[in-house]
Amino acid sequence: MLGPVLVANRGEIAWRVLRACADLGVPSIAVYSEADRHGPWLAAADEAYLLGPAPAAESYLAVDRILAVAERAGAAAVHPGYGFLSESAPFASAVLDAGLTWIGPPPEAIATMGDKRSARAAAEAADCPVVPGGVDPDGDPAAVAAFAAAHGYPVAVKAAFGGGGRGLKVVRDDAQAAEALEAATRESLAAFGRGEVYLERYLDRPRHIEIQVLADAAGATIHLGERDCSTQRRHQKLLEEAPAPGLDETLRRRMGAAAVRVAEQVGYVGAGTCEFLVEDGDFFFLEMNTRLQVEHPVTELVTGVDLVAAQLRLAAGEDLWLTQDDVALRGHAIEARINAEDPGAGFTPSPGVIRRWRPAAGPGVRVDAGVAEGSTVTRDYDSLLAKLIAYGADREEARRRLVRACGEFVVEGVATTLPFHRLALDHEAFRAGDVATTSVEGEWSLAGLAGAPPDADAAPSEPARPLVVEVDGRRLDVRVLEPPRPARARRRRRVGRASPVAGGPGRLVAPMQGTIIKTAVAPGEPVAPGDVVVVLEAMKMENYVSADRHGILERLEVSPGDLVANGALLAVIADGPDREAPDGPTTAPDGP
Repeated sequence: MLGPVLVANRGEIAWRVLRACADLGVPSIAVYSEADRHGPWLAAADEAYLLGPAPAAESYLAVDRILAVAERAGAAAVHPGYGFLSESAPFASAVLDAGLTWIGPPPEAIATMGDKRSARAAAEAADCPVVPGGVDPDGDPAAVAAFAAAHGYPVAVKAAFGGGGRGLKVVRDDAQAAEALEAATRESLAAFGRGEVYLERYLDRPRHIEIQVLADAAGATIHLGERDCSTQRRHQKLLEEAPAPGLDETLRRRMGAAAVRVAEQVGYVGAGTCEFLVEDGDFFFLEMNTRLQVEHPVTELVTGVDLVAAQLRLAAGEDLWLTQDDVALRGHAIEARINAEDPGAGFTPSPGVIRRWRPAAGPGVRVDAGVAEGSTVTRDYDSLLAKLIAYGADREEARRRLVRACGEFVVEGVATTLPFHRLALDHEAFRAGDVATTSVEGEWSLAGLAGAPPDADAAPSEPARPLVVEVDGRRLDVRVLEPPRPARARRRRRVGRASPVAGGPGRLVAPMQGTIIKTAVAPGEPVAPGDVVVVLEAMKMENYVSADRHGILERLEVSPGDLVANGALLAVIADGPDREAPDGPTTAPDGP
């Protein structure tokens, strides 16, 4: 088995890997940024080291510092988790060059599958169907129009390096091409450090199905069945389950065999995932994630295979201990991503302090978390707080257990996606297994979900006091809420004015704390409802603040690069002559 393993990540995935190391008797080393000094996962490591002074968002990308800690702590191997450097071929090479074991696939496989264009070529070489596309538009909107003339609208503009829905924009007519190219390039550059994009036919109502693979260094490769990840918003997953409900058995076998061929084509070693889009009985290769997936627990529960332990064993040079015939799926598992986002306000990020944290428990329930009561959720990182997973003998038992667990789970201090999960799990489409990647935003009503939380700078209310009362002999649990204390004085300057008079017709305010990425309209220019005025980045996601009326942009209160508070005034629209709104949807959660 391996010597000490350094976990080059944070939050729930760092905790997951540290626990796997403990289960196998492998010493572990954690690293952390200054923003994560009090991260609860650090206590699970045998040793923990500060990565040094740096902006919080950059600490886990500092290759030299990570390797310096590895040398100082006597690490023998590095596990990258997911996100950050997990799919960086240069980082994998640097780890190997330092004489350490890389817990992941060879750098060459990462490089091939990390560029979506070469990944498409590898899939085609493995006789795996791909979505029509792969064209490099070179920043020219005319290239989008030409592609659409050949394949039809809608067209997807996709980041060539990356995933998770970032750097993906959908173009539905010629007028949207220029802005979509600019936005996809900008978002890709911010998220992945590379701005290249390509074009692909956008499927209108596909399912998102992925296949988990395992491979050893001797070339033995198997798959562990599929997961359905179709319940999404902004092309990012919210609910995942295994196995996929209602999937044709022949299609299931074909997809599994295709995933194995793709992995063999690139000389894959370790755990990886091939993602496919399925529509009208056909499947198309989407991408290969050369790392562990956020949703890996559902596969673990239905196969009995500990995927993190498998990664460690395969990296240590063990031969694969399973054959394809050994793999059997038993029962059903569903995972809900508990993100610090407000689903009632378009899934806007919700940084703040977790004042109360009471995870669900009980039969068939698993919680993989990266926070605890008192944790600060910063705007520097992804919004994922925890994963809530339920297992049952069949899909309905797993669904009911997850409904119960979502009802038990208590989080106060930040908004979360729990209200959405309660709605989704009882939605007739989800219950029937009829969910596509476009269902949440295009087909479902999200009316009634919780609104935005209070300003993160306002002082929290006094803790609620639990009380037990009896009414006519019936026991009731109630909470008495204390009035809020006066807000603390703000200690740092923020751009824009956040006051009770902000908001209202013609006054555009920040829906959350964040950084201004772009102003799309200049003062004096006309706007119509749905026109994007300001682009704001928070928690690694771009958010679009749009005009709410016809008029003239009277003034802008912000510039690119400004940090703004939740509720800060961004722009003012004055009365002006009406003009026709642009063709197509006037608003879209993922921007124009």
